[in-house]
Amino acid sequence: MEMTKHTRFFFPLLILSALLVGSSMAAIEDVIKDNVLEWVKNDTHRFLNAVIRVGDLNRTVEFYKECFGMQLLSQKDFPKKNYSKAIVGFGPQESHFVLELIYIYGVEKYEIGTAWSHFGLQYEDIYPIVDKVRQAGGVITREPGTSDGGSQVFAFVEDLNGYSFELLQRGQTPEPLNHFELQVIDLDRAVSFYEKALGMKTLLKYDSPQDQFAIAMVGYGSDYIQSPVIELRYNYNVTEYTAGNVYVHAAIGTSDVYKSAAAVAIVTRELGGKIVRPPGPNPVTGTKMMSFLDPDGRKTVLRII
Repeated sequence: MEMTKHTRFFFPLLILSALLVGSSMAAIEDVIKDNVLEWVKNDTHRFLNAVIRVGDLNRTVEFYKECFGMQLLSQKDFPKKNYSKAIVGFGPQESHFVLELIYIYGVEKYEIGTAWSHFGLQYEDIYPIVDKVRQAGGVITREPGTSDGGSQVFAFVEDLNGYSFELLQRGQTPEPLNHFELQVIDLDRAVSFYEKALGMKTLLKYDSPQDQFAIAMVGYGSDYIQSPVIELRYNYNVTEYTAGNVYVHAAIGTSDVYKSAAAVAIVTRELGGKIVRPPGPNPVTGTKMMSFLDPDGRKTVLRII
């Protein structure tokens, strides 16, 4: 079947519609399935932000500035919708992975759950960062040091909300906000999902039978230190996690939300997950976007860049 420019534009939408409603369009899918999944590998993806809820917006922003060295990039209040938000990070959000902090009026505490684990931050020297966290009222859950037989110096701390951050001592990097960790039930399935649906590459895989866990770093660069990644962690014999309501989603940029959605729809049918917002313009901002859940129920938003 020869694909004209016109049919190439509409076929991803036809497949997406068919998969979303459970219809059978196998003939069309066979024609472009490989094409769409191949396109995903070469798309201009970029990690945009991760969104979490906080109980005190101003206090959290000041803590991240003073202790972690982040910048306040923007802050807005939406009284008619009963929430405020702030964007913090280590550089402009047009070129860096950043955090979006959401404060819902009157809500001071959230359930962290076990599905989302922590954010990773990397510095040339983590010892003064740990001291700042301690002085500001944060909690040091693991003092700086190396693991048995390892050379990586790291520490774990909690902010004033009780959210966990891994501090890694490394050389200079353009992306100090290095990773966020999600707990998964099936590591191979999770890795396959992010590779196929979002065109990520596995940059590191590590299994520790003695500690009963395995991890995989997936992302878009060629080096998991120089670019942000998702750290997927499988804990031996754990078959269920609690979602909590702290972590909201991660946002990733794409050049075409419709083709991306078609790829996600194909992969969710194979590996699990579901599209929760079909592709289209945001009614408020007009930005084209879509969102989905991965096989473990973690939400991702795809937004055009």
